[in-house]
Amino acid sequence: MGKQIPLRTAFNLPDGREIVLETGKLATQADGSVMVRMGDTMLLCTVVSMKKAKENQPFFPLSVDYQEKFASVGRIPGNFFRRESRLSDYEILISRLVDRALRPLFPDGYMNETQVIINLISADKDIMPDALAGLACSAAFAVSDIPLEGLFSEVRVARINGEFVVNPGRKALEKADMDFIVAATKHDITMVEGEANECQEEELIEAMKIGHEAIKDQIAAQERLAEMVGASALVKRTLPEAPENLALKQRIESLIIADVSTMARSAANKESRKERTEEIKTAAMAQLLEEFGEETMAANSVLAEKYFDKIRKHTIRDAVLSGVRLDGRKTDEVRPIWCEVDYLPTTHGSAIFNRGETQSLTSLTLGTKQDQALIDIALDPHDDNFILHYNFPPYSTGEVKPMRGPGRREVGHANLAGRSIRKVMPKDFPYTVRIVSDILESNGSSSMATVCAATLALMDGGVNITSPVAGIAMGAVADDKGRIAILSDILGDEDALGDMDFKVTGTAKGICGTQMDIKINGMPYEMLTKALLQAKAGRLHILSKMAEAIDTPREDLKPHAPRVVEFRIARDFIGAVIGPGGKVIQEMQRNTGTTISITEDEQGGIVAIFSPDKKAIDMAYTQIMGIVFMPTVGDVYDGVVEELAEYGAFVKFRGKTGLLHVSEYDHRRIENISDVLKVGDTVTFKILDVDPKTGKTKLSRRAITAKPDGTMPTDEENMARANRGSGGSGGGDRGGDRRGGGGGRDDRRGGGDDRRGGGGGDRRGGGR
Repeated sequence: MGKQIPLRTAFNLPDGREIVLETGKLATQADGSVMVRMGDTMLLCTVVSMKKAKENQPFFPLSVDYQEKFASVGRIPGNFFRRESRLSDYEILISRLVDRALRPLFPDGYMNETQVIINLISADKDIMPDALAGLACSAAFAVSDIPLEGLFSEVRVARINGEFVVNPGRKALEKADMDFIVAATKHDITMVEGEANECQEEELIEAMKIGHEAIKDQIAAQERLAEMVGASALVKRTLPEAPENLALKQRIESLIIADVSTMARSAANKESRKERTEEIKTAAMAQLLEEFGEETMAANSVLAEKYFDKIRKHTIRDAVLSGVRLDGRKTDEVRPIWCEVDYLPTTHGSAIFNRGETQSLTSLTLGTKQDQALIDIALDPHDDNFILHYNFPPYSTGEVKPMRGPGRREVGHANLAGRSIRKVMPKDFPYTVRIVSDILESNGSSSMATVCAATLALMDGGVNITSPVAGIAMGAVADDKGRIAILSDILGDEDALGDMDFKVTGTAKGICGTQMDIKINGMPYEMLTKALLQAKAGRLHILSKMAEAIDTPREDLKPHAPRVVEFRIARDFIGAVIGPGGKVIQEMQRNTGTTISITEDEQGGIVAIFSPDKKAIDMAYTQIMGIVFMPTVGDVYDGVVEELAEYGAFVKFRGKTGLLHVSEYDHRRIENISDVLKVGDTVTFKILDVDPKTGKTKLSRRAITAKPDGTMPTDEENMARANRGSGGSGGGDRGGDRRGGGGGRDDRRGGGDDRRGGGGGDRRGGGR
């Protein structure tokens, strides 16, 4: 068997960079497989769909998994098993981007289990693969026989230095003030997700239009590749004719439509609507059983369920299009809101945000750099000092389900809320921040409630955010008659029954984040603009309600929150503060009860000391400053006599020790230093000299003491005396062999490099 010759086509991005689509070489037993290449970045996507659907399948079983191979960037995974395992949150988010754009494109009634696997197999570190995953997926379907109602693609649109760029590189993206992933078919926008530095609504619409134009070229390339493959790609599977029972359908409609319409206009709460729906369904099924017989209903039970749901959905949608919402609100009305802060006494900040039947209890925890989250992903491994977790327990919707940890939905909601809150966090904030939103009740927009509650918790905790952020979920219902209703602050039922879910977060100045899914074709830009402007009005209303609870961050952190002092040290001292094997810094942490971290940047070292106890911080600060302190010739200090020798006194000051030679105590002759000083005495002195190599420090009380004639010694006199030496050249901490002139005796004393005495290595001074 000879080498497989692939089919290949290519297109250019607006700035001329080339993207190649290739099929027929890799994974040929899949229903469809395509390799997408941009520069050295390569993604392989395979799609497989079962030939038949499982009987009575209640939902479309589609799975999309995006995974980055660590080998693609020459790395070995950092986990215990040293292999790719469960998807990271980052990979889950990309999987969701593809899933949300793909799922609505399958024809109604297609229930065959379908699996999409996208692997990053080679990576240029400056090329963002997330913007290519949707293209790879759609292209794989294009060359398969799996039916889709239209091809799609995804692109990143970012505004960099005032200009919109399609699929910018990673380095360029760091300068962007808008960053959105846009998904679309040839005719319609289907999904948007991203963030911005408080952009305006019309700027978001412009980004969507630019993304859509680029996507049209990518879909054309997919169509060319499908034509090259030929009939096996152009002729799609035919769906088996769906079973129908028109008599049953018409009878269900006649039985329930009036009751459902009345319920839809009753302005009832969620639980009442749920109970009334069950009552209507139970009564209808009992009547059908009586009229059609047990055998017929048993054979048509799945159809009866489907007809009931479709007729119910259509009836409620018609009510909404006529201007009546399920809970009686106007289309642009936000549900009642109440907020409370400082609810949890032991957290570092807390808030409750309640809107209608949706409630978030959110807590804030401030930690140290040691609490940062390790993000071990192939292309961008890093530590993250901002963590937002979103929990959706089953009781929030009155259900019983096993607790299996956060699913993909929870990861997606946390990401949307987190990227919005990041936009207002203070720069160079020294803490690791963890925000946890527990959804205690849910009836729509729980991710937006998380944004609001997180903002309140941060302000309650004294975090100086730049502006409060709020979020609102917009919906839409449209029909084939051209009627469209744009709904503010949608309910869970309005999300399930509607045609759009458009979440928008932002400050009073502009948009910080958005996540939009459109489930129908033909949503015009005019309607999207209307939805954004209606969302802005709702967002401003929500912000005003939040301000009633707290309108600005508290002036200080909670009394029990950890305090932090940050300061810089010279790069040369980083090793001395840490010590061999971390010995010095670990001992300081034990002695003071603080947490100390040191990071290095271009300007040197940044030391952060954490503790809820100010005295402990001050103690650690003093010890570190003692290590990094460098005496300056001519400065005057107070010190404490630590030890006496026949030639002078060793005086400790600011974490350093210097020699006050007996000849430098006074202008008169002193025979023995013990005649004028004893251990523990405080003495004031001037720095006479510091040896730049050894750090040995000469001290002089005489230099600041009046001479017998009443005059003060001049700098010239002091300098001359320092240059010729004063009874020996006292050591950094102890004179060698207890005499002047030697090196440091003790490994933790003296001025030389790495806390050593001046003369010798191996942690000893030279004199011994």
